[in-house]
Amino acid sequence: MLSVVIVGGLHADARRATVARLLADVPGSVVLHHDLATAAAGTVVRTVRDADGILSVGEAPLVNDCACCALREDLVPELRRLAEDGTTRLAVVELWDSVEPKAMAEVVVSGGLTVTGVVTAVDPALLLPCLGNGDDLAERGLAAAATDRRTVADTFARQLEYAPVLAVVDSEEADDEDRELLAQLHPTARQVPVRDGRSEPSFQPSPEFSSELAAAVLAGFDVEAAAAAQHPACALLPAEADAHGVSTFVWHRRRPFHPERLYAALEDLTCAAARSRGRFWLADKPDTLLHWDAAGGALCVESAGPWMAALPDAAWDLVPPVRRAAAALDWHPEHGDCCQHLVFTSPGLDRDGLELLLESCLLTDAEYAAGTDAWRRLPPAFDTLLEV
Repeated sequence: MLSVVIVGGLHADARRATVARLLADVPGSVVLHHDLATAAAGTVVRTVRDADGILSVGEAPLVNDCACCALREDLVPELRRLAEDGTTRLAVVELWDSVEPKAMAEVVVSGGLTVTGVVTAVDPALLLPCLGNGDDLAERGLAAAATDRRTVADTFARQLEYAPVLAVVDSEEADDEDRELLAQLHPTARQVPVRDGRSEPSFQPSPEFSSELAAAVLAGFDVEAAAAAQHPACALLPAEADAHGVSTFVWHRRRPFHPERLYAALEDLTCAAARSRGRFWLADKPDTLLHWDAAGGALCVESAGPWMAALPDAAWDLVPPVRRAAAALDWHPEHGDCCQHLVFTSPGLDRDGLELLLESCLLTDAEYAAGTDAWRRLPPAFDTLLEV
């Protein structure tokens, strides 16, 4: 049976080194790559190659002027062709720079194929520059469609945090702060060093796997669990940490934000850390779970549906078990799962200043005591941001 591994990341040199290593380590492997740089001409160029060179080149027309859509339409048929051929053991899908692995993993699985691993390739020395880059992808020639409004920072953050395996290339420019930042941003990831195109030599090969990287990408992948781990209601957010000049500050409270005071503080909060994320609770929208997602000095705020506490009992059976479990762990007798849970990660983080600013945005004792009816009448400062 054909195994499919997805390798992505904005660090193109690291990605290519990772792919080259997989080709060398796994006999019977091929790489599929769709080059979206040709989208302006109306097509996406697909190459298939093995360790010895290019096997085929083809083109896929754009779908609705969207290069990513063309990739989706073309990828599954190509993978099925490889599966039916029977000579390919591993298909490595090397994503173009700005393509996010979540969407591609879900496309492959929905096509009836087996994804055994998702990898983001990382050069630690480029980590902070990417997370601090608020440029639109279009400005860098990396947009996947004319309507693509993503930034370099938020795209890279999602690439990094979705993958359970990080292929970390050896970099002379990287220091302890860079490596610590990577560890704190995705503490549950399996990091596999790739040095000079070779996997970490300390790995003891088995008869089945010739390298740690090969073992990691063939270990298995659960697309539903990966999606749940990214959902703001049950995301596996990092814990408190402080080492090598890098800190992760976890802020958890049981009182809603005053919408106007929080809105006034957004710029300072967004710029306080290289990366911040989590879920939060606004007093004027007490039933709505809101998602906080910031990188590169830009903040995205979205509704993630109702808090579990706002649902009627009969609706609980319709909610995925992982969502119910996350709510149960966070349950409070008065407010259920409604809470503030924000995580800030950065070198040189001003934890005390950040905590004071966040606390100042909460309802005061008098505002809190006024109750939910009074809360709902507070000025709706976030309506424009949420496009309500």
